[in-house]
Amino acid sequence: MISVVVPLYNEEENLHELYRRLKSSLSGTGLDYEIILVDDGARDGTPSRIDELADRDRRVVALHLSRNFGHQAAVSAGLDHARGGGVVVIDGDLQDPPELIPAMIDKWRQGHEVVYAVRRRREEAWPKRLGYFAFYRILSAISDMDIPLDSGDFCLMDRKVVDVLVHLPERMRFIRGLRSFVGFDQVGLEYDRPARGAGTPKYTLGRLIALAIDGLISFSGRPLRLATYLGLAAVGVATGLSIWIFHDALAHGKSPAGWASGAVIVLFMGSVQLLSLGIIGEYIRLIFLEVKRRPTYILRDRPSRAEADREADRP
Repeated sequence: MISVVVPLYNEEENLHELYRRLKSSLSGTGLDYEIILVDDGARDGTPSRIDELADRDRRVVALHLSRNFGHQAAVSAGLDHARGGGVVVIDGDLQDPPELIPAMIDKWRQGHEVVYAVRRRREEAWPKRLGYFAFYRILSAISDMDIPLDSGDFCLMDRKVVDVLVHLPERMRFIRGLRSFVGFDQVGLEYDRPARGAGTPKYTLGRLIALAIDGLISFSGRPLRLATYLGLAAVGVATGLSIWIFHDALAHGKSPAGWASGAVIVLFMGSVQLLSLGIIGEYIRLIFLEVKRRPTYILRDRPSRAEADREADRP
């Protein structure tokens, strides 16, 4: 059986079209399936539409979180409740085409344990394309592991991969990074990412930046080393300036005049210190959130299932 996990936040305009396309794509695979719709504290008609689909179709599972916990938490909730031998994670805005799922299943049947989608082209505004392009390459350059370029959360994972993921202890989750961390046989599948189906993007610029920072901090220790390198560079600059001042005083009998050089030095040192404190603060923030051991998400009520004893069989 295949499980499809769909995190949803204010996607009522896309939900029925998404369901139609998922059903059409999955019906042609010859496998039993379940569609897990995760309501991430939506404030529009998404929760009621999810319940309508769950009442009408026994293969739809409705999960309602008690508030908006964020995209990664909603994905984690879906993974925790997925029963399939293979689990697909797909966004609910129709930018991840459901029609790619059969090709993922073919790769899975060939023996690959993770099939992740690689964005070959994006139908989005150039500032967002540039931001994503820069983020993935910076992450690849500084990460402590190999995270594939231009690959989001859209993927198919074998049951044993999902079992490992759900038992990892992190509360602050960056799914695509954890997916790379666990290893197994992974393969990419290229596709062109279309524009969202309807509505407005739910990931604001601030949320995208926050997700990028969490990803960089969670999977790399190099920013901490950057703080050390900046400190060493500041020491080098200060030493060089000191040598220049003493040489000028001894050779010409005077020291450099004016306040500009002093102001530049003070500003430079202050900037280095603030940047270093900011980097250290981000690591401390993640440590602080982890040690509290609060749950990643909270369900508003127990999920309703038409068949509680369905088995998750791999083809």
